[in-house]
Amino acid sequence: SVLEEGQPREKLECWFHPPFEVDRIITQMMRAADYLGWDATELRPVLKDMMTAIDVDGSGTVTLEEWVKGGMNNVPLLVLLGLKRDGQHIWRMKHFNKPTYCSVCHSMLLGLGKQGLCCTFCKYTVHSHCANKNPEPCARTFVRSKKEIGVAAHDWIKADKSTKCRVCHKKIKTLAGRRCVWCQEMRHDECIFLGLSSCDCGPLRDHILPPWAIHAVPKIVSIPNIHPLLVFVNPKSGGKQGLRVLRKFQYLLNPRQVYNLSNGGPAPGLHFFRNLREFRILVCGGDGTVGWLLDAIDKENLQVHPPIAVLPLGTGNDLARCLRWGGGYDGSDLREILKEVEASELVPMDRWSIQVIPDDPQEAGDPVPYEIINNYFSVGVDASIAHRFHSMREKYPQRFNSRRKNKLWYLEFATSETISASCKRLKECLTIEFVDLSSMSLEGIAVLNIPSMHGGSNLWGESKKPNSGPGVEHSEIITDPELLKTISQDMSDKLLEVVGLEGAIEMGQIYTGLKSAGHRLAQTSQITIRLTIKALPMQIDGEPWMQPPCTIHIRHKNQANMLMAAPTKSTGFFHHK
Repeated sequence: SVLEEGQPREKLECWFHPPFEVDRIITQMMRAADYLGWDATELRPVLKDMMTAIDVDGSGTVTLEEWVKGGMNNVPLLVLLGLKRDGQHIWRMKHFNKPTYCSVCHSMLLGLGKQGLCCTFCKYTVHSHCANKNPEPCARTFVRSKKEIGVAAHDWIKADKSTKCRVCHKKIKTLAGRRCVWCQEMRHDECIFLGLSSCDCGPLRDHILPPWAIHAVPKIVSIPNIHPLLVFVNPKSGGKQGLRVLRKFQYLLNPRQVYNLSNGGPAPGLHFFRNLREFRILVCGGDGTVGWLLDAIDKENLQVHPPIAVLPLGTGNDLARCLRWGGGYDGSDLREILKEVEASELVPMDRWSIQVIPDDPQEAGDPVPYEIINNYFSVGVDASIAHRFHSMREKYPQRFNSRRKNKLWYLEFATSETISASCKRLKECLTIEFVDLSSMSLEGIAVLNIPSMHGGSNLWGESKKPNSGPGVEHSEIITDPELLKTISQDMSDKLLEVVGLEGAIEMGQIYTGLKSAGHRLAQTSQITIRLTIKALPMQIDGEPWMQPPCTIHIRHKNQANMLMAAPTKSTGFFHHK
């Protein structure tokens, strides 16, 4: 932006707009912090203290003169406004559990609560009042001249860490050493130019997009043997944990390869990486976040479709379970997650287009949430529970702020659905073109692409070993009960599995393992479902809606490249259920 080349006074004047009341300014800055994806839990009192210092006469309003003077001389206002350019730190208030020293004045950070500022990207640490006293620059994220392209040079920053020097192997005293941002190598100040000048990016070399591969931002230069990781984080999926994941990846990798999905979605990151022929993606969020990214990849029309790994931050995480990434991230070291990504294998995953045609266009009902199915589609009892959950969460979002609470609410709605049986006599208003439902007493139908639903339930169940004989062609529709017993699910076979559910109690029995599966109805390459008489709840990949009478067509669309983790040991890094 034009502001990036401006002077601090110009930046401050640009941000200063009426009204000038202190409370209004604080509210505006809180909104900016929320947009930037910051953890704003304790930011308001910090801003209040800052604005009190700026409001010298205590009038409750701030003049332009007070605003500029405060930003230039009193507090790190420019930093809190998030106006960063390359080499400039992005600070956040932090509490330090062990003795920590300011990298500017070299004195200890003292006090209770949050004692100082720490750069999100390079971990450079200072007192609040030292942030404007010529701190050393933050690590570069790109190079400015063609001569620097491909030159793997270290980026040294002052490090407050007690360890041995990589060159002389002697202990580094406090604030007497330097750390390379990319390879994490430590050296004494006087040993900087004695060791190797080239940087190999250290243990994370297979994931890092180094600054010497980026020129004239935002252009990535194609350099051999660089296959970086593009990271997307959805903080809304994981709350505070999601924000911690975002910050940690910004520290471990180049900040220009880590994107907060709350700020513009996946498009900016995909556009930045569009010229690379080989890179991987790690998406941190729930199943809905993965679907969001897959849709964005379709729209971006990339040269290649990069393979995708998943760090599960959602509630159900059914797709992450099927790809062995687990049922939820437990806060373990993200370096180990990156090792898992490195050791993963590529698997194609089917994606399905769904077309919902209402019988009466004037009675269209709720909007259909998605046009593509990645995990499953269902109608009836389970969609009814999901719809109740979704409606209550929309009304009272503060009651649904953790994975544990969400599961308890889901249990409560499942219990009430058991009593009300709102989807009883499903066969009277729903037909499947090749399945006879007349002899069954079902309350729900599920169309499955992956072997997990409802946060870990395998509705299809385990299969018997098939008798020797010819294989089944993909184009066939299989409804024979005995043959269905021998069929296993495969997310790459361009086939869907259709399962019937008797009610909420049966869903609970399958989830807890008291029952092995639902009723196998069919395996097919396409399906048409007709709903008559009345509206029923439906859901696609966990997003529910109420649907009046209609005809539904589901057809194969394409395949996405996904990364499946290696089989985990019992002491793995994820909770699998």
